[in-house]
Amino acid sequence: MDKYKIFAPKGRGRFVNRLGELHLTLSEYLDKENAEGRHLQYSKIFLSDAQNQYQDLIVSTLHTTILSHAACSVIEQPPLDGSKISILVKTTDEDDLFILHSIRLNEEETNGANSYIQTMLIFNKYLDSIRQLGLTMKEHCVRTWIYVADIDVNYQGMVNARNDIFRHQGLTPDTHFIASTGIGGFSQTRSASVAVDFLTYPKVKESDKKYLQALDHLNPTHEYGVSFERGTKVTTGDKQTIFISGTASIDKYGKAMYVGDIQMQMARLLENISALLHDGGATMNDVRYFFVYLRDPSDRDVAEAFLQKAYPNIPHVLLHGKVCRPEWLVEMECIATIPSATCHH
Repeated sequence: MDKYKIFAPKGRGRFVNRLGELHLTLSEYLDKENAEGRHLQYSKIFLSDAQNQYQDLIVSTLHTTILSHAACSVIEQPPLDGSKISILVKTTDEDDLFILHSIRLNEEETNGANSYIQTMLIFNKYLDSIRQLGLTMKEHCVRTWIYVADIDVNYQGMVNARNDIFRHQGLTPDTHFIASTGIGGFSQTRSASVAVDFLTYPKVKESDKKYLQALDHLNPTHEYGVSFERGTKVTTGDKQTIFISGTASIDKYGKAMYVGDIQMQMARLLENISALLHDGGATMNDVRYFFVYLRDPSDRDVAEAFLQKAYPNIPHVLLHGKVCRPEWLVEMECIATIPSATCHH
């Protein structure tokens, strides 16, 4: 069984003290997980200020003794609970069915390179690494998270590069794309405008995947020039994992709904997510966690209250991440899991 858990320090002191607190909390949690036969598979770490915190994180005992022993993604997307750092931890009792590649460029690589070139660089690094494993992006990559610094400026360059790479790899509106979140976020490299996490299933076959649609709620993404799937369901052994891409408040024509109203936008995007889950044979009860990206941090209280009321039992983390279109105040993504036996073909 896979388990996902979100951790944030309760203390409000210096960053290094918060890392110390997390080290204790996580050690205790992972000891229990190990006793039940589950091991750490990957972690996603959200920082409030990567320029000041990244180095402290990397040399901390939290990182050296725990997090660095498995795949680990670090991004600046400030957690909106004031914690400075939030961590999603995934543990599993299975052989590693998938690999998380977290690719970040350094100052040398980003020097003078625009978001188009940086995206090309990252995707080519990824393609080189999976080629050595005998894998292809078209068949084996099931999910990406693309973080774009100053997204209002750099998003289009990333989109153009991804479109070009996908075409080259045989990913088209007639075949399929990859579930994805393209969202505002900064890496530890000051001049980097793009950072990407890739989730790869080495053993997956095309027949193990289903691409989710809810055409009465959302249009196919290629209609507005972007290339990602709204959601992908992957069957491995006796379970199915559903990856819902970053989803916003849009109608079936791709138009933004409830401009300026955070509460109504949340209601609509959750309805959209529910419709996608339905296409995968799942419901909101199967969701393991939500990532909630807010364009404006001052919407935090409204968003938090909404979630507490609507889905009090689903863990979530609220992050400051600008969505790719300014009129979208909020975007959410999730992972759901269901047993294979319940699927209806």
